[in-house]
Amino acid sequence: MKAIKFFAIAACAAALAVSCNTASNGVAVEAELPTAAETDSVSYLIGVNFGSFLKGNNFAENLGEINMAELKKGMQDFLEAEGSPYDEEFGKQFKIDPNEMSRILNGYISKKQSYKAAKNLAEGKAFLAKNALKENVDTTASGLQYTIEAEGAAEKIAPQDTVWVNYKGTLLDGTVFDENDSTMFVANRVIRGWTEGLGLIGEGGKATLYIPSDLAYGERGNRSIEPNSVLVFDVEVLKVGKFVAPEAK
Repeated sequence: MKAIKFFAIAACAAALAVSCNTASNGVAVEAELPTAAETDSVSYLIGVNFGSFLKGNNFAENLGEINMAELKKGMQDFLEAEGSPYDEEFGKQFKIDPNEMSRILNGYISKKQSYKAAKNLAEGKAFLAKNALKENVDTTASGLQYTIEAEGAAEKIAPQDTVWVNYKGTLLDGTVFDENDSTMFVANRVIRGWTEGLGLIGEGGKATLYIPSDLAYGERGNRSIEPNSVLVFDVEVLKVGKFVAPEAK
């Protein structure tokens, strides 16, 4: 399917090139070619389409990662290729067969993810080792680090309690990846570091949690968090709904 997407993008570029380079042979035609403004609009939308492809495949965080000369060469080769993209011999006209796109692209993405995971793991370990030496930071047996700014009520939050909290989540570089006010959830239905951290405070409590990757999203990460990322959360507990076990019948 990815190869087909590539062909669709390239076909758009080919159509644009043909329509904009059609020469008049002197015959009167009761129609007009697209205006320069319309050509610019189509050009822009082809760029949007191509950008969507790159972003959708987690291929490029920025254009600086792409070899623009090779990108242009590939487009030009497609424009000059003969036959249909669906012909068996079509791909043999290129330096790299477009039908190999899925394999090559997936290998590239996998290698990038492995590098990010190794980098974040090393940086996270270094950060936590240094952070643990601070006077106001404590560490639990699991490796969770925390600073209690206000303990709140004497009764601590249990895993099955419902909580209402304000919070802000940041990466080690200071990037805010999540922030919310008065959000509600059950304490044991979030990442392990959150559940353990909430258990250290009560209603009205405030804390900063430094969550190792294995207590967060681990090697997989998620859409906004790279693999093996240490997460920092500033948490304020507004309200606690204590869990009440159902009566036995």
